[in-house]
Amino acid sequence: MDKYIDLIINSYKGYFNYLISEILYLKWDNYFYGLLAISLVVWMLEIAFPWRKNQPIFRKDFWLDLFYLFFNFFILNLILLIALSNVTAQFLNDILSVFGLQLASVQLFSLSQFSKPVSLFLFFIISDFIQWNTHRLLHSIPFLWKVHKTHHSVKQMGFAAHFRYHWMEPIVYKSIMYLPLILIGGFDLEDVFIVHFISIAIGHLNHANLGWDYGFLKYIVNNPKMHIWHHSKVLPNKYGNNFGISLSIWDYIFKTNYIPNDGRDIELGFKDENEFPKDFIEQELYPFKK
Repeated sequence: MDKYIDLIINSYKGYFNYLISEILYLKWDNYFYGLLAISLVVWMLEIAFPWRKNQPIFRKDFWLDLFYLFFNFFILNLILLIALSNVTAQFLNDILSVFGLQLASVQLFSLSQFSKPVSLFLFFIISDFIQWNTHRLLHSIPFLWKVHKTHHSVKQMGFAAHFRYHWMEPIVYKSIMYLPLILIGGFDLEDVFIVHFISIAIGHLNHANLGWDYGFLKYIVNNPKMHIWHHSKVLPNKYGNNFGISLSIWDYIFKTNYIPNDGRDIELGFKDENEFPKDFIEQELYPFKK
């Protein structure tokens, strides 16, 4: 038990020091300023090429979503996710050691056997497919849907809507992704960093006030014209459509795609949204209330 307590303490110290160094020092892989740069670029694109021209630049709940940015991407990691991830890894190692095994010994194959571009491509494809399936669970399991409602409470889409999600969502995503990625192995922190930033950029664009679908690439890459229908208040079925995170191809393969028309001015939200709280604290508590 002492080992786990020390691990949690060191995780907090390590991430806090890392976050301070990110803010104080500029490096090529700076997460803090990289996230701000992507956000600023996509916001400028929104302002220059607005799809919904009557939507204000500082749209409804813009400042709430910016708060979610800093809370979910920085504070939440400090409070919970980094320590949880490290403890999970250590716990898994301890369980395997009982049987004389290590994490490396349970890998099905390693991405390190491929060239760097190929391994990055495979890591991106595999992780995105896992997230697509996880996203479907968020819509089909009642408790997880209560968690996911925070994200769907957005009434006017803009890049910052990408940040609005409940703190339990990354726990669900990380928990489901953890085992499959362990079974693959062969990727390093740099790979995770690159793929993560690609996903953030695509996610920002998906939620932005932009009328883009990328032409023939719309059948492969998720896009604003497709994702707007994922947030539609009126849906053709109970659980929704267009579950793609970075890629749209999974929706086309598994027939969950839905783009009946332009979608520029559709109403967003969900049917019982009037019962959903408007402020941050109440939104965080919502899934745990009857």
